[in-house]
Amino acid sequence: MELNNTEAGQWQVAEKIYEGKAKQIYTTNDPDLVIIRYKDDATAYNGIKRAQIENKGILNNKISSIVYQKLEQAGVKTHFVQQLNDREQLCRRKNVIPLEFIARNIAAGSMARRLGLDEGHVLSVPIYEICYKNDRLGDPVINESHAVALGLSTFLELTEAMEMLRLINEILINLFANLGITLVDFKVEFGRLDDGSLILADELSPDTCRLWDSETLERLDKDRFRRDLGRVGEAYEEILKRLS
Repeated sequence: MELNNTEAGQWQVAEKIYEGKAKQIYTTNDPDLVIIRYKDDATAYNGIKRAQIENKGILNNKISSIVYQKLEQAGVKTHFVQQLNDREQLCRRKNVIPLEFIARNIAAGSMARRLGLDEGHVLSVPIYEICYKNDRLGDPVINESHAVALGLSTFLELTEAMEMLRLINEILINLFANLGITLVDFKVEFGRLDDGSLILADELSPDTCRLWDSETLERLDKDRFRRDLGRVGEAYEEILKRLS
């Protein structure tokens, strides 16, 4: 990979160390920093459904960069350092905890089906869940005891992660509400730095958040791809437009 922005010149790409469904990660000449490149690939249902959506990676990179800067300003420690160009971010290198932390404000998706709730039902309190990141097992919902027994985390670390998740949820609810968008739910990942401190990792974008227009309830997120609703790129562009 060659960076297409002169601002990135001081960070030389060494090697690709990871490629997932939506991103690639490269080491740099600084051992504490990596470059994350956003792809246009779209997947759903643990990779069963796949497609390419033009410029999705560019849109998610820009959206996530803005959101992470807002979170940093609000006191949340994240892996984000700076946006390098249309597709790449410079981020802190970390060891990602193989768990997904989910905040749900409105019943939707798998939780609505699992609990027999009508989609769109406003929850009296947010629900916070943990999933074991394992495609082979379908990313099952687990609790703190499972996570500790499997050697994935500690009770102390999980307490800190859940506190951060609640704070992130409060910040994002207000951020999106001011843009006429309802934050239905979202998922995040956390990582450990070499000193053991916990930081927010991965991304926050329409790929990882359910975002509905507050007036029309139009879906402006990945559900447009999951459910064949069309206009996926346009929905992501609308989120970026409002954030910008």
